Amino acid sequence: MNETYSAASSRYDEDVMRYERCGKSGVLLPRLSLGFWHNFGSVDPFERSREITRYAFDHGIVHWDFANNYGPRYGSAEETLGRLMDLDFRPYRDELFISTKAGYDMWQGPYGNWGSRKYLMASLDQSLQRMHLDYVDLFYSHRYDPETPVEETLQALVDIVRSGKALYVGISDWPLLVTRVAYDYLEKHDVHLLIYQGKLNMLSRVPQDEGILDFCVEKGVGFISFSPLAQGLLTDRYLPKEQTQNYQIPADSRMARGTYLKESMLTSELLNKLHSWNDEAAGKGQTLAEYALRWVLQQRGVTSVLVGASSISQLEKNCRCIK
Repeated sequence: MNETYSAASSRYDEDVMRYERCGKSGVLLPRLSLGFWHNFGSVDPFERSREITRYAFDHGIVHWDFANNYGPRYGSAEETLGRLMDLDFRPYRDELFISTKAGYDMWQGPYGNWGSRKYLMASLDQSLQRMHLDYVDLFYSHRYDPETPVEETLQALVDIVRSGKALYVGISDWPLLVTRVAYDYLEKHDVHLLIYQGKLNMLSRVPQDEGILDFCVEKGVGFISFSPLAQGLLTDRYLPKEQTQNYQIPADSRMARGTYLKESMLTSELLNKLHSWNDEAAGKGQTLAEYALRWVLQQRGVTSVLVGASSISQLEKNCRCIK
């Protein structure tokens, strides 16, 4: 794939992608955003990553989400973006909304994890080098650090914005109590909390149950859902055509690898739920995945959902949920 890339002129047509205002800000995010957690690391074929990102951009998916340790190998998803920027997307930098995060383990020693000022700032500098960017549009604290003073983490976010290395900041998976603290601290320092990233899907509704979505609506903070398909559980990937005790999970699936999904999770109770939802989806002329993505997007306060993709066909199917 050596031809010069020219983006589709139809990428912003209303029937291609819809956009939602992110809280009370000037930012519009596509209803579907592309997550680079899996499928874009050093173990993955670069040309496939290139095909997927071209398809995404051609269909208005302009928000691409990273973290420092996405891969595998740690950092390699951001390195993939660096190659993509140099080969295809440099002319479109101002049309892209690129986010990255720091908060989980990235390098050895006491300064490569959690939420200290030293870690957050060093990590962002490394991320920018890997991505071949001067700044990111959005930088997240990837998780709350109970050992570091919350003011230290938040002041680092303030100073990152003031340095110009990130235009906006967000938090991911913070408890509601300290989310309130974060919002107030950032507002007092003239930095608005743009967005909260949390796991929300039909099987995991913690942001709703704990009041985080209500808080985001109240304060004008956007919300983006990661794992909206529960790592593939809310697709037909693990759904047998007939319920049987001899069901075997697909040998090439994420569950078969046993890293994030375990075979023990696929209980008879869960399978019954999946079959029921699949029947409801079919009654609406939808796939289970489309049905699950639509459910997330219909929840009050949700701005966008992060979808992964291992192929163009998978991303194409996900795009149907906004039609």
